[in-house]
Amino acid sequence: MVEPVSVPVQGQRKRIGHVREAINSLTSDFLQAEVSTPELDARLLVLAALEITHEAYILNPDRSVGFDEARLIETMRVRRLAGEPVSRIVGMREFWGLTFFISDAVLDPRPDTETLVRTGLDILEEERLRDRELRLADLGTGSGCILLSLLSELPVAAGVGVDISADALAVAAHNAVQLGLENRTEFIPGNWCDNLLNNFDMILTNPPYIESGTIGALEPEVRLHDPRHALDGGDDGLDAYRAIAESSFDRLKPNGWILLEAGFGQAEAIISIFEDTIWRKSIVEKRIYRDLSGVNRLVAIKRQE
Repeated sequence: MVEPVSVPVQGQRKRIGHVREAINSLTSDFLQAEVSTPELDARLLVLAALEITHEAYILNPDRSVGFDEARLIETMRVRRLAGEPVSRIVGMREFWGLTFFISDAVLDPRPDTETLVRTGLDILEEERLRDRELRLADLGTGSGCILLSLLSELPVAAGVGVDISADALAVAAHNAVQLGLENRTEFIPGNWCDNLLNNFDMILTNPPYIESGTIGALEPEVRLHDPRHALDGGDDGLDAYRAIAESSFDRLKPNGWILLEAGFGQAEAIISIFEDTIWRKSIVEKRIYRDLSGVNRLVAIKRQE
């Protein structure tokens, strides 16, 4: 018989003997705290603390929980109830079916950004380029999730990720190694297109686009845990797009595409920004794509031949 482990919870002690009990206990706490996905959060945290997979849990839900594991689960519980995202607590985020290491130096990848990956692949498929030796650039790469997700689908492509943060570049490089893509990637310091050579087939970016004055009103999970420089887009949220529009044209090959994630209601303004720069006479095509929620999430612009 497994001897239950006692851990302190809100002035009392809960006794946890096995994995299923630990998950049920956390789920109950999260329900009371009105956490949006209580069972999922509880399961992810417990399995991370025990370093076991979901499959392993299904096969052995009565696996015992040791004292140190119970203490770690309690620490995770406290952090989650304080509003810290599960991905931050476990240091991992699933994106495009891949697992990415994240730290406080990078933006926590969100499902909406998968629209950038999906659209990039669709455009390359449309133009019959997916099997070519393409060169991609990811501006403000953060964890590298955009670039690495694309390269996982493009067997002979290579790419460069650019970021102003050395810590973020270290995270992206680590993820490249974990995914076996280090031989097809390079991560360099720079502010948008700084230090970036010419002749890329596609440039992609998820720049900061939150208006400076509204950051304080964001959900605590975002405001308190994502790096501010990855959120703050200036007074109107569009500063990064202006900088990218001014510097990206010469970096892109003729017939190349630039894809930019957009905030709510920003897509048309982003196109106007590009039309007011060197791009004005060189835009062959401009498109707006919606995410899975129906929000205009992405601007795609094609350079003339």
